Amino acid sequence: MSARRTEGGGRIDRARTIRFTFDGATYSGHPGDTLASALLANGVSLFGRSFKYHRRRGVLSAGVDEPNALVTILRGQAREPNIPATIVEIHDGLVAESQNRFPSLAWDVSAVNQLAGPLISAGFYYKTFMGPVIGPLKGTRFWMVCERFIRRAAGLGRAGAVPDKARYERMNAFCDVLVVGAGPAGLTAAKEAAEKGARVVLADIEPRLGGSANWSGEVIDGKPAADWAAAAVNDLRMADNVRLLPRTTVWGYYDGNTLAALERVSDHKQHPAKGEPRHRTWAIRAKSVVLATGALERPLVFPGNDRPGVMLAGAAERYANEFSVLPGQKVAVFTNNDSAYRAAHALRQAGAAIAAIVDVRTDISADMLDFAGKAETEMLTGHAVVATEGGKTLSGIKVQRFDAASGALSGEPRSIHADCLLMSGGWSPAIHLASQAGARAEWNEALQAFLPPKPNQKWTGAGAFTGAFSTTEAIEQGHAAGLAASGARSKHFDAPAVEAAPGAPGSEPVFEITAPGKSFVDFQHDVTADDVRLAHREGFVSVEHLKRYTTLGMATDQGKTSNVPGLAIMAAALGKDIPQVGTTRFRPPYAAVSLGSLAGERFGDLKPERLTPMHDWHLANGASMYSAGLWWRPQIYGHAGETIEQAYVRETKATRGSAGIVDVSTLGKIAVQGPDAAELLDRVYTNMFSTLAVGKARYGLMLREDGLAFDDGTTWRLGEQDFLMTTTTANAGKVMQHLEYFLDVVWPELKVTITSVTDQWAGAAIGGPNARAILAACVTGTAVDNATLPFMGIVHGEIAGVPVMICRLSFSGEMAFEVYCGADWGTHVWEALIEAGKPFDLVPYGLEALGTMRIEKGHVTGAEIDGRTTARDLHLDWMLSKKKPFIGSAMMDREGLVAADRLQLVGIVSLDNRPLNGGAHIVEELDEKNPHGSIGHITACCYSPSLGKYIALALVEGGKARHGSRAFTSDPLRGRFGPVEIVSHHFFDPEGSRMHG
Repeated sequence: MSARRTEGGGRIDRARTIRFTFDGATYSGHPGDTLASALLANGVSLFGRSFKYHRRRGVLSAGVDEPNALVTILRGQAREPNIPATIVEIHDGLVAESQNRFPSLAWDVSAVNQLAGPLISAGFYYKTFMGPVIGPLKGTRFWMVCERFIRRAAGLGRAGAVPDKARYERMNAFCDVLVVGAGPAGLTAAKEAAEKGARVVLADIEPRLGGSANWSGEVIDGKPAADWAAAAVNDLRMADNVRLLPRTTVWGYYDGNTLAALERVSDHKQHPAKGEPRHRTWAIRAKSVVLATGALERPLVFPGNDRPGVMLAGAAERYANEFSVLPGQKVAVFTNNDSAYRAAHALRQAGAAIAAIVDVRTDISADMLDFAGKAETEMLTGHAVVATEGGKTLSGIKVQRFDAASGALSGEPRSIHADCLLMSGGWSPAIHLASQAGARAEWNEALQAFLPPKPNQKWTGAGAFTGAFSTTEAIEQGHAAGLAASGARSKHFDAPAVEAAPGAPGSEPVFEITAPGKSFVDFQHDVTADDVRLAHREGFVSVEHLKRYTTLGMATDQGKTSNVPGLAIMAAALGKDIPQVGTTRFRPPYAAVSLGSLAGERFGDLKPERLTPMHDWHLANGASMYSAGLWWRPQIYGHAGETIEQAYVRETKATRGSAGIVDVSTLGKIAVQGPDAAELLDRVYTNMFSTLAVGKARYGLMLREDGLAFDDGTTWRLGEQDFLMTTTTANAGKVMQHLEYFLDVVWPELKVTITSVTDQWAGAAIGGPNARAILAACVTGTAVDNATLPFMGIVHGEIAGVPVMICRLSFSGEMAFEVYCGADWGTHVWEALIEAGKPFDLVPYGLEALGTMRIEKGHVTGAEIDGRTTARDLHLDWMLSKKKPFIGSAMMDREGLVAADRLQLVGIVSLDNRPLNGGAHIVEELDEKNPHGSIGHITACCYSPSLGKYIALALVEGGKARHGSRAFTSDPLRGRFGPVEIVSHHFFDPEGSRMHG
């Protein structure tokens, strides 16, 4: 095949040549080229192999909807697979390779899969799970044989194994108006909103803003549309209140008008600038959004529609007009709508010969006939393409007379020589973001397409996104959308004059030509029309079931080209209309997002890092930190040469012997305020809080609606209508959501305000026999003696000049006090407590010592409140009020939740003086070779310095009845087996004399 770059035209920079490699061969292109356009210009037609059948595939589209031409980009040793060649901007040194082939793209041994078509049709993997009954291959045994081969064949590109050294960033943006899409509609909307003083962000997936204006060949305001768009972009670039984001895919629409976007900052550069990231993730919070995302062309479904050389008509028009590339020298066109005629005309002007225009319709407008005449081609109305011919690329097509009403073919097939076939099955507005925002898409019969739903967030649509396919309509809608989004009043608008090709936007409701041969619906996943009908015959009548059974629309292109044709074929099989069948809901991301961009500057984990106010002090004083939920907390304050166990044993002994201090800033803290605050607490806690006196705290337990334990903590009454609720560190967010749900949905009549104040308070818990003396040495403004500050009492005072709130409560089993102050003063107060504790040998202790003391005391945490336990299982039934209903009270006495053999909290003592392991099973009879018969499991374990033994808390069947009995720990994963004794979970000071002393 000869090179196909035209002599002139286009938007590429012919003054400079770029060299790149594809599959080891060197090619050249120009700035402005994509990898797809540059390869097409070099005569390359074969880009990849299909997923299942390994069929030869060429370029289908010219944008992000490309399902065939997926490549792997190599950056040194780093590999990034499954990138559409249609969005890769070429640069010097670019290295790309094709995928899913061996040993080469031209000769792929797995192409033999095409001979096994019936065996690997839709759902073959589900049927493999069930397996044939052949000798010993019964049940799932056949799957066990096939699994490793199927898994090895799964996927397309191969991920790299070396670390990614590229930089990634995350950014937040706030604006009055976010415009998504920079075509004529989006540019007009952004300009109108900016002129009204709104802060505007304009984002577009393409590197060159302007959208269809860059390749439509239209004239706007007396100048080429591309020049009109360039002038509009320049005006916006000069405005101080506008941020332009080219190469930016807005991929997610979330609640509160928050949208996620990915900016490809340096993918198009051989050498990024110093400090420049590769990708940047944007979280954009907008008061209003304008969606001007355009539309995507659909293919037609007919035998051989996947052969290299078959592409979308609109894509071919773009390659010719924007990139100066002819996808073929002798081009045929197959369509059910008017838009393909414009493409034929554009290719004829660019120098291609138009072999024929095949139109399923018989009633063609005079304008389209005139286009056909200008294209100097044969018109075949009432015909359809029934087959394609060729090997590595297209060599011809077969056409046959076709009745669009009945779908019947008649007459003898006729062959037409062509090296490229352009197809157009109509256009689907790109409503993905609107669908993500909520509500269901609406079917438009005239356009044979789904239109966006009615907004349930603050967004406005414009242009082809709304089904308005003419540039005049797009500009007018963009003007109205920009005004509406900026809150300005509508005004008279003199729209620019547009000289555009004629044509109606509707399409004939023809999606498939039924003829012998494979007709592909989803090109990337090799889903055929017969697969869709097979799914119907096997009972998968829901579109969601169809999607999962056939994998239609589940590839990296997310069904952008296959969705509507697949629904149409399913609807025909059901004997229904498309809107009756419905459509799957679009979900983020709209296009693939790099994992590095989601992590941003952080790496090694994908969680935010929350630090307490005293974090730097902990590091400076030898703390080993580890994550507890989202927080970083001290594990131990180790001395030189100490093991973790030695450190926490020392810290525990020092606390029980004199005093210790621990950072508890991470506890969830929720302000509950209002006339009905006490009533709310009575309803969400199992015990009573309306009787709690001001200046006192009470331990509380929450259940879920199903009667299972949810969370525990203390709540402090600071005033008649003012409470401070504390929660476990891990459940702070969940409890807040729990309260918000019941206030918003179940009890909206309650006059209560809840506010998360976790980050507003720094907290330190100081405990031990000398804890009160240490407080007395540094607290002013209040006494801390037993009369003034009894157990569960609250006082207000100052430490080192900082206002503090002190509550006497204990998690360690010692006399203990929690000291709260404003977060900004956390380290100041902490250091004052440390200084006051020096005469008493006060030690800071970490989570290991904290856990040790709570295990010795038998206090429960998230390890025991695991979503499966009840208050009775945890011996907290004393907290279940009989005087009032509460969340979960109606369900907590179900038969299964009060059974005698339920797992109950117990203590475990190691009898062989070896450490125990969390998660290990408890068994009555030990069988190391065949572990079985579990009666429970260990939830938390430690070495107890108070008992001098290894102990644990566990959940065991009929736990309380087993006190004093022997059992075994069985942990085959870690090879730990041994005898244990089951005892009460109260290991240490069960009377609480130390805590109350």
